[in-house]
Amino acid sequence: MSGMAGENEGPEPDEPGPAPLPERAFLPERGVLPEKEPGAFRTISEVADDLDLPQHVLRFWETRFTQVRPLKRGGNRRYYRPDDVDLLRGIRRLLYGQGYTIRGAQRVLRERGMRFVQAVGRGEQIAPAFVEADHDPEPETAPPPLARADRASLTAVLEELRACRRQLARLHGADQDRDSVRD
Repeated sequence: MSGMAGENEGPEPDEPGPAPLPERAFLPERGVLPEKEPGAFRTISEVADDLDLPQHVLRFWETRFTQVRPLKRGGNRRYYRPDDVDLLRGIRRLLYGQGYTIRGAQRVLRERGMRFVQAVGRGEQIAPAFVEADHDPEPETAPPPLARADRASLTAVLEELRACRRQLARLHGADQDRDSVRD
């Protein structure tokens, strides 16, 4: 050591310097987490952000689409595989992009399979055009008119129901009268 200032700046050879940051480390000055590997599992918040959907919609879809089965860990935390994300993206395209109902999207899954809907999610396939059959069918013709005996039976039942309603209204009124006397 010569003792001159500035001659040997930096750590001594024996002293450890700052550890180098791993390539994918969190950078607080940038405020961003690095992107995950393509095969990595995703949390529900990451998937919700990626699909631009609220988390509760993803949880709801789990109840309507049995094919959506994220891995659940401690505390019931959900972890989605890449195939799960593709499936959810495909369901989203069917529902929001093509106007399918949940029942219609379920039918596409049942008839075409999960791999097809995943391919729709990746943009590799195009779902069939939305058809009216996805809705409950409208009756094409009016039902035949009721026979006289059937009409009489239904009228009698209707009158009986109206009598029950009047009796319930009287009882309800009597209960209110008793409640007002107690106050």
